[in-house]
Amino acid sequence: MNKKLFTQIRNEWRSNLWLALELLVVSVVMWYIIDLLYCRLATYMEPRGFDTEHCYLINMGVLTDKSPDYTPYSDAHKQSDDVRELVERLRRRPEVEAVSLSHSSYPYNGSNSSIEVEYDTLRAPRWTIRRIVTPDFVRVFRYQGTRGETPEQLAEILERGDFLASDNLYRKYDVPMTSLIGKKEFYLFGDTTQTYRLGAALQNVRYDDFTQARSSYCAVYNLEKLEREKGIAWIGADNELCVRVRADRDQNFMENLKADSEKQFRIGNLYISDIRSFKDIRRSFQQGETSEMRNLVVGMGFLLLNIFLGLLGTFWFRTQQRRGEIALHKAMGATDGAVFGRLMSEGIFLLLIVTVLAVIIDIVLAHFELNSWRNGTTLEWPRLAFCVASTFILIAAMIGVGIGIPARRAMKVQPAEALHDE
Repeated sequence: MNKKLFTQIRNEWRSNLWLALELLVVSVVMWYIIDLLYCRLATYMEPRGFDTEHCYLINMGVLTDKSPDYTPYSDAHKQSDDVRELVERLRRRPEVEAVSLSHSSYPYNGSNSSIEVEYDTLRAPRWTIRRIVTPDFVRVFRYQGTRGETPEQLAEILERGDFLASDNLYRKYDVPMTSLIGKKEFYLFGDTTQTYRLGAALQNVRYDDFTQARSSYCAVYNLEKLEREKGIAWIGADNELCVRVRADRDQNFMENLKADSEKQFRIGNLYISDIRSFKDIRRSFQQGETSEMRNLVVGMGFLLLNIFLGLLGTFWFRTQQRRGEIALHKAMGATDGAVFGRLMSEGIFLLLIVTVLAVIIDIVLAHFELNSWRNGTTLEWPRLAFCVASTFILIAAMIGVGIGIPARRAMKVQPAEALHDE
């Protein structure tokens, strides 16, 4: 059968050549689309390194001296004292699991500061995010260590004065931070007069849902310890006050806290001005990227649908035109299965030939960086293999439908009737 199939394809080389060219173009275009969608979706599905479920951001406000309830601050009564008291009162609420203060540190936050982290000749990237936080920050957002450290253990590490850093901080040197845990010769904040100890390496913490973990760098240090070391007031009403609520108690938390805020959480000049869930913060921060992703998926889906219909129509029409040939095969004693298998084999064989050429073109496009970037490159062999295989399967399915339905219909017609029509 194979010899007859090759002979038939060779004899019909003109029509098969045009069909092969169509399959080649479709294969390359579909590979590009699938590669693009794969990169976007694979990045989106990466572990984030943090958890914002049941978390809230509380904004603090301060009365001005024009308010009749305003109390002037003094050495004996500082704004930081009111903030600390507010934190303690929140901790005492039965539904609250953890409370933290921080500067430009919470997830989905466009206000960031960078930090210098130096060890020997190793330098962190310039866009390494500085997270100055109280120890419970890692409990609020459930950071994890590369050696299995729990959020509670990481909080204890911050409490004793060590700093934390994402494991990929020295990626360009191919040195994981895990291998440097316990080293005391780190310089932070551009200060070479004081050294710091790395207490743990963090599982990479992503900047947002559309940024790869490998490109997100951060270092975490204890806000209260930094305040004592530098003699600078870091705790104030401009801090980010983040709260994690127990999963089984997270019902109407915002409404209940707002109802109690004036009586229980008005401390001196300090009050709770607003409460936002991180679900809303995440949606608002990523609104542009989410819309772009949705439009991309819809656009690519529409393009794939058009390709499917075009390819389906080509093979459908081609099979319809061969009713006489199908009838002749049946008249010569061929079974329905044999006829169907021959038609399908012809289509899949053409696809196999074209796929070889398409893969060469795909590799050339990736080599010249004309497709999507991921993991710092456009040519990854596992990714290429996955996208090529997906392309082949989808096109094979289109061919199967385009041949199968009209072929089944043609085989139901009596051979004499089909030959008479011809």
